[in-house]
Amino acid sequence: MPDLKKMYRTVLDDHFPPEMKISFGDRTLVYKKRTWKISDGGDTVEKGLRYGENPGQEAALYELVGGELTLGDCEFIRPGNGLVSALDEENLLQFGKHPGKINLTDLDSAANILRYLSRPACAIMKHNNPSGVAYGDNAADAYTRANAADRLAAFGGAAVFNAPVDKTAASALALNYLELVAAPEYETGALEILAARKNLRIVKLPKLAAVRDYAPLRFVDFKSLIDGGIIVQQSPLNRIKTAADFLPASVTDKNGVTVKIERTPTDAERDEMLFGWAVEQGVTSNSVIFVKDGCTVGIGAGEQDRVGVAEIAIFKAYKKYADEIAFRRYGCLFFEAEIRVKEGSLSQAALDEILAEAKKARGGLIGSVAVSDAFFPKRDGVDACLREGVTAIVQPGGSLADQEVIAVCNAADATMVFTGQRAFKH
Repeated sequence: MPDLKKMYRTVLDDHFPPEMKISFGDRTLVYKKRTWKISDGGDTVEKGLRYGENPGQEAALYELVGGELTLGDCEFIRPGNGLVSALDEENLLQFGKHPGKINLTDLDSAANILRYLSRPACAIMKHNNPSGVAYGDNAADAYTRANAADRLAAFGGAAVFNAPVDKTAASALALNYLELVAAPEYETGALEILAARKNLRIVKLPKLAAVRDYAPLRFVDFKSLIDGGIIVQQSPLNRIKTAADFLPASVTDKNGVTVKIERTPTDAERDEMLFGWAVEQGVTSNSVIFVKDGCTVGIGAGEQDRVGVAEIAIFKAYKKYADEIAFRRYGCLFFEAEIRVKEGSLSQAALDEILAEAKKARGGLIGSVAVSDAFFPKRDGVDACLREGVTAIVQPGGSLADQEVIAVCNAADATMVFTGQRAFKH
């Protein structure tokens, strides 16, 4: 059997060229391979990515350094806007383990969420999906809330900020095992606290402070096929810039009968909708997420049916709520509390109390906003949300079932808005 630990530690040599050119008709884009000087057995060597998605997969990171591309009315990102691809030794404050593909795609996926958020925020990513995203008064507050949203999944994740990390935030981050921390700046004393975690990759990206500048910019998205073919597409853009961009849920049938949502969202609900739809841009489809008080409550991602992913998000909300109660009371997650019960160091009554409290609060879903990246093909997904106390729903609209789901919301005194666009991410 291969030595997996050695494979994980090995920084591969790659055979990708130092420069890559892509021609679109008469326009050529020029990319330069990104490498870093690292210490290897006392010698300084220059290496690219550690490996791709798995050990043994050679990979390379390229930054756009030349050329412009305009196709039709779409102008793509130009050179000079490097974010993740512009990482150099000055940005990599601590290598920790040499970065691989997943570390950088997690960082990029977080930026794809943060570019639509207007306040200090933290996105904790795991395998290119958020485990928790939250607003805060500052980086420390945002991280504490995002981490509490799913303490289990945050373990080994990437915490990315659009605000400076101070000593308070660094102290909170250092209590967790993380693969990567990225922020626009680290205030005095913060870096020393984080650097105590020797395997932690610490990244400084000043442009994260102005990551909202990337909100209107498109890039060219490539998908390589098993036969060597490539699908090329424009990257998506979030059309919802302010709460005023949401559309009141309304549909007129073939007989001219209009069914529309009766209750207008409150200002607080509109803020949650705006936050939730921004987070949805970075969640793998099919997905349904729940948000409350500027924080994710439950995230369901990557499922094949919409009611199923709603039910998964609900299950996770209950589970994470129980985890948070157990952590506050006993300094452990719920499954660890179960082990303590078996060992006799914690009573079954304490465990039952946690479950009863999580059930009473419906996993924190009461008063939350549900966000779906695509329309509801049937009412079952909406019913599942409303049963848990959801008061507002965001969805693209356009389903044959829209009339029915609007009526269901009206009967429950819930509100609903349409986005007028789908947010699939694969």
